[in-house]
Amino acid sequence: MPIKQLTETIINQIAAGEVIERPASVVKELVENSIDAGATRIEVVTAGGGKNLIRITDNGSGIRSDELALAVARHCTSKLTNDVHDIRALGFRGEALPSIGSVSRLSLKSRTFEADSGFEISIHGGRQDGPRPTPMNGGTIAEVRDLFFATPARLKFMKTDRAEASAISDVVKRIAIAFPHIRFSLAGSDRTPIELAATGAGSTGMLERISQVLGKEFPENAIAIDAERDGVRLTGFAGIPAFNRGNSLHQFAYVNGRPVRDKQIWGAIRGAYADGIARDRHPVVVLFLNLDPALVDVNVHPAKADVRFRDPGLVRGLIVGAIREALGQSGIRAATSGAEAMLHAFRLGGAEGSRAAPLHQNWRGSAAVNQNYSVEQSPYRPFEVEGALAADTRDGFAEPAQPFLYDVAQAVAADARGAATEASKELLSAPLGAARAQVHANYIVAQTEDSLVIVDQHAAHERLVYEALKNALHSRPLPAQMLLIPEIVDLPEEDVERLAAHAETLVRFGLGIEAFGPGAIAVRETPSMLGEIDAQQLVRDLSDEIAEHDTSNGLKGILDHVAATMACHGSVRSGRRLKPEEMNALLRQMEATPGSGTCNHGRPTYIELKLSDIERLFGRR
Repeated sequence: MPIKQLTETIINQIAAGEVIERPASVVKELVENSIDAGATRIEVVTAGGGKNLIRITDNGSGIRSDELALAVARHCTSKLTNDVHDIRALGFRGEALPSIGSVSRLSLKSRTFEADSGFEISIHGGRQDGPRPTPMNGGTIAEVRDLFFATPARLKFMKTDRAEASAISDVVKRIAIAFPHIRFSLAGSDRTPIELAATGAGSTGMLERISQVLGKEFPENAIAIDAERDGVRLTGFAGIPAFNRGNSLHQFAYVNGRPVRDKQIWGAIRGAYADGIARDRHPVVVLFLNLDPALVDVNVHPAKADVRFRDPGLVRGLIVGAIREALGQSGIRAATSGAEAMLHAFRLGGAEGSRAAPLHQNWRGSAAVNQNYSVEQSPYRPFEVEGALAADTRDGFAEPAQPFLYDVAQAVAADARGAATEASKELLSAPLGAARAQVHANYIVAQTEDSLVIVDQHAAHERLVYEALKNALHSRPLPAQMLLIPEIVDLPEEDVERLAAHAETLVRFGLGIEAFGPGAIAVRETPSMLGEIDAQQLVRDLSDEIAEHDTSNGLKGILDHVAATMACHGSVRSGRRLKPEEMNALLRQMEATPGSGTCNHGRPTYIELKLSDIERLFGRR
């Protein structure tokens, strides 16, 4: 078969296959062109999920009439100098407009502010018409109809109109976050209108724009990031670990203002939250990387979605270190979503699937009416002292002064009480307040000056033990307690070999083991801080963890999983009743430990309910 030169239309259609993946790709390219033109107002209108209509209107600088034909020609651009590594605009390849025009009916209208009128040029399936005069205001209107009509096979791979419309919304929101000074509007017959008003420049305007996209709760659960290393600057906002989502769609990364979906950046974000979030959950972050364009290659992907850094290790270290440092310096914080869920449960009258007992129902569960009713036998009577009900009632409904009817310390209102007297102001002013009670032998109820705090004692102590175990790797080993009689654990021979290979590392955790023949391990020491533990089960769990992560995560991954396993075995178990002093000591340790808002499995360790929220539940506000 002879070699021949492809036609310009075929060339553009091949390029469109790389650049124009779906309608959202068209919107991305056209909106980026509007931003590069200096627009402060961008309007997007779609129909049929973008397959029938995409119209982008902006108030940018416009295109001169003598340059319209060049604008729709391949590899023609005003955004690139002679140095391909010095890229400072969002677009630079000069392929978007001719690629779009080769697979759709494209109409491009534009007018500069100096011109007397606008001009329009059309491309239908690669055939060009114009330019010709047209009346319009300053700016540019790019209209795309019947996308992929020239390549019908591509339409078979499109998703539903709703799915495509949702993808367009995501693209516009991702771009809008990086440019808070620009007003964006998104409308059409296939969607609910979205209006993102301009918020201005600066960190305040940026945070306001982010709240427009991610919701009002994000600023309340986010921490500012600002770090720099070797000419690379990282800014943005990172959500606390307890504020997370079920997918990574709420992670936004930008390189020199360009939204990217880079695996290196996603991996760094995952690494920064590795100890504080569950494996199937994802943090909410918005990060901006700014660096010299010569240090990053944005020309490695036709759609410019991926980038390649000259020093990826520097970027990863900066992201991981900055996020961890910010989370550590922010102190202990609970996600507001936990309080919202609690308020929602209260408003529903209890947990989903359960029904609150009627107030008139007998407290023992019987709804039968007691015909022999007496106030002395009523379950709703107040606590009384002996003879209180026999007091003189000649004053009718008058309410004479009377002493306390019961001793607070004697009332059994919870599994354990934090204190029988008022807590000191010093404790109440602490972030987690003063322990007041322990309920269901698992949850500590604490009181601050303006809130109620509920702590999961097992999850909280698990985090504290985990952090102590990790610190033992970088400081002196943990104290160990020697067993009078070594405990022998029978294991398969390969498990014994794996544990014996890591025996020196386990000694730093306070766990002394040695091989006891080909199929057993002798446990001679256990960490003092773990107290009395099931050494048999601990050794078996450690063996499983090392076997699972020995080859994939390297030494650091093994150590993290070993520490997590030991922490789970040594933490305060659910069902253990704590003394008031123990409860307050646990709260103070949580306040002093970074990342104690979640356990090492990613579950929240406490929930805070503000007094104002409680008052709203009772109609006081």
